[in-house]
Amino acid sequence: MANSKYILITSAHNEASLIGNTIKSVLDQQLKPVEWIIIDDGSTDNTSEVVAEFVASNSFIKLFKKKADLKRDFSSKVGAIHLAVSKITSQEYDYLGILDADITFSSSYYASVISKFENRTKLGIVGGVIYDLVDGKTIPLYLHPNITRGAVQFFKRECFEEIGGILPLKYGGEDSAACFSARLKGWEVENFEDLVGYHHRLAGTADRGIYKARFREGFVEYHLGYHPLFEFVKGISRYKERPMIVGSIVRFTGFWWANLKREKRSISRDLIKFIRKEQINRIIKIRS
Repeated sequence: MANSKYILITSAHNEASLIGNTIKSVLDQQLKPVEWIIIDDGSTDNTSEVVAEFVASNSFIKLFKKKADLKRDFSSKVGAIHLAVSKITSQEYDYLGILDADITFSSSYYASVISKFENRTKLGIVGGVIYDLVDGKTIPLYLHPNITRGAVQFFKRECFEEIGGILPLKYGGEDSAACFSARLKGWEVENFEDLVGYHHRLAGTADRGIYKARFREGFVEYHLGYHPLFEFVKGISRYKERPMIVGSIVRFTGFWWANLKREKRSISRDLIKFIRKEQINRIIKIRS
């Protein structure tokens, strides 16, 4: 593990108030990245100025600015990630991690992440537990068995390259798509409860309220090709998520609204078939 090398990529849009603590978390790591590419994705605040202060004394951190898209959507972040990948100068590295600009964690975090790959040749993507920190409260986010959250998604390099990186999806869900794509190609994806990160706002609400966030989640799950039966079961099983019960109803409404609109999906038919087969198998296991 001591010889393992990793690269971090961050897309930051108007994160001046939070990104400083994220950078401090990385600087405190027992195992630091060989390179950290931060893209200021069209910020209108002083995000770049905050990052530049750290760049001056830490040569492995590199800052690039990206012009704001005329019409921002969730694929804007993916565009920034693609730009960051193109800016990597290190030729030798083993892992690539995506890190949101509002996350903090312990000093042993990335050393622990990399240790999960030892003796697991087919482990392609690793994630962990995320807690939202809102108004002094710590709210655990749902820990999916095999979908890692994009805020801290960590890839074996070969896996990242084989799936073609991150797919730009207009409504989001690129982290889930990456996990499905990896498993389709035979890679393992796993979350670990001892990998803990803290998210300094309510998930999905960076530029919208909680109800809009839940509606969008349903919209995203339609675009990922989720099976309607699985979507229904999922809504029931996660009724405790904020806002309790109503959130599940709003999510399911978003899913069926997208169905009624017959929105065109961006992922392949093969991937949709794979996703639905996995979901039906999960339902069967629950009932058996």
